[in-house]
Amino acid sequence: MSTSTVKALVGVGIFAIFVAVGLSLRLGPSATAAPSAQSGGAESRRTPADAHSGSTPATGGFVPAYLELHESGELAERARQLWAMMESCNLCPRACGVNRLAGAQGFCRAPGTQLVVASVQPHFGEERPLVGQSGSGTIFFSHCNLRCVFCQNYQISILGRGNRTSIEQLATAMLELQAFGSHNINVVTPTHYTPHIVAAIDVAAARGLRLPIVWNTSGWERVEVLRLLDGIVDIYLPDMKFASADEAAQFARSPGYPEETQLAVLEMHRQVGVAVPNSNGIVNRGLMIRHLVMPDSASGSKEVLDWIAGNLPLDTYVNIMEQYSPHHEAFNHQRIARRVTADEYRQIVDHAHHLGLTNLDSRTARWLRE
Repeated sequence: MSTSTVKALVGVGIFAIFVAVGLSLRLGPSATAAPSAQSGGAESRRTPADAHSGSTPATGGFVPAYLELHESGELAERARQLWAMMESCNLCPRACGVNRLAGAQGFCRAPGTQLVVASVQPHFGEERPLVGQSGSGTIFFSHCNLRCVFCQNYQISILGRGNRTSIEQLATAMLELQAFGSHNINVVTPTHYTPHIVAAIDVAAARGLRLPIVWNTSGWERVEVLRLLDGIVDIYLPDMKFASADEAAQFARSPGYPEETQLAVLEMHRQVGVAVPNSNGIVNRGLMIRHLVMPDSASGSKEVLDWIAGNLPLDTYVNIMEQYSPHHEAFNHQRIARRVTADEYRQIVDHAHHLGLTNLDSRTARWLRE
């Protein structure tokens, strides 16, 4: 997938091609291997086209923290520590304990140490401070550590459709998104591939990667793993899906989700703070929370917002999403087998306003003016 190919596809139709289809990685025969001491990229890997210094035009002077970790060798060391965790896999709170290094599959169904990528694309449907003029450079990973019965991407997250990819190929994809002009590298559903992603960032940093890293996650993360991402991730973009363990168990098979996600979000905020856009309206660092409103208060929206207002700064960026639609197995659950009504959604936005939350996503905030 070359830069010229990406730009040609943009000319054909950005939204239709990128959002509906995406750009799949063209894969070679190389297999995913454990990161070595040289995964940070020997100088022989660098080319004049790769060698950039400082920031890119898309980042407006921002320099990502992972560069210092790469130069010190710490980034490669973190990748090795994360890789070792797959021997008895505990990368996520489910902590299956399977030996992925021996090829075993846990609950997420990731095939051992093999990395599977569904698509790579400049994405224009994300939050406006991530998209800007040139899009968010999204990399969609296959498989997932949750089992949301309403998942709109179940073909990827549950069925695992995608292409087996090497760490080198993943690093190249990041650099191609940067060359296109994307404002960030947005890794979507990354948790079960954390070691691979960190190793790829290390390789790409040696070859000139300078974009912020967006950790686009379900929110269900282990604090111990997040601490290994400190200084690597620039923008955390977690969901806060459920307020109740009962709903999390029924709709995502993860009863511990609410409490564990709250702890994870607190750690994310500790690392990156409040998301503040630069003079061009682009966020390069900070916490950006998503919450999807579900029918009949199934996601506990008011309680989720109560927690945010009570535990984080009131100017925390919050996107209250209205686009719930029943997908996958949602029609087997009468409570969530319909769309959210305008009145249901407006009540939640009004509640956020009354709590004093001041940094609502623009698509959320417009409901306050209608």
